[in-house]
Amino acid sequence: MCAGGGYLVLRNGIAFHGDRRKSRPDGAMPAAGKADERGQRMDATELKAMQAPLKQAYRDDASQALITLRAKGSIDDQSVACKVETGRALAIAGLHPATGGSGLELCSGDMLLEALVACAGVTLKAVATALEFKLGAATVEAEGDLDFRGTLGVAKDAPVGFRAIRLNFKLDTDEPQERIDSLLKLTERYCVVFQTIRQKPELTVSARR
Repeated sequence: MCAGGGYLVLRNGIAFHGDRRKSRPDGAMPAAGKADERGQRMDATELKAMQAPLKQAYRDDASQALITLRAKGSIDDQSVACKVETGRALAIAGLHPATGGSGLELCSGDMLLEALVACAGVTLKAVATALEFKLGAATVEAEGDLDFRGTLGVAKDAPVGFRAIRLNFKLDTDEPQERIDSLLKLTERYCVVFQTIRQKPELTVSARR
C-alpha cells in the first residue's frame, strides 16, 4: 500500500539504499520537500480536530477502519539479498492517513511489514543456497490487517495491533513440492523477524530524563 519507487537492498546484513521517494497509500507520489510546510508544532486541539471526523466515521461504519497494509520485495537470483520497496534514508515516521496523517511520512506498520519481507527474503535465499535449491526469480509479500478503531480508541473490542499477517512467496522453480515445503519450513524457522512476531518476546517500557 505504501510501496513506492524507493528500495532497500539487504545484502549480508548490510543495507544499501536506492531511490528515496515514497508513494502515498492512494498511489499518488508526494511532492518533494518537507512533510509539514508550515514548520509549526501540532497541539492537542489540532490533533483532536484532525482525528474527530475519522473517529466518527469509524463509529458509524466500522468497515471504514479496516485497512490492509502491504510490503513487497524481490529476492536476488544471484547473491543472498532481497530488494524491498521502502522509504528514504532518513526515516521519518508519522500518522497513517487513516488516523489523520498526510501520507508524506513513513507508516510504522508498513515498516514492520517491510522488515518481515526483508528478513524472510534474505533467509529464504540463504536456505535455498544451503540446500542447493534451484531457484530463479522470487518475490515475497507481506500483508497485515489493521482495525484503526483500536489505535484511535474508538472501540474497546478492536485490537490495537495487526489482527492478521500473511507472508507469501512466489517462486520460479521446478523443484518438487517436498523440497518447496522444506524450504518454507526452514525459512520460517530461521527468520528472526518472523519468529520474533510469532514468539511474542518479553517487552519492557521505560523512560529516562
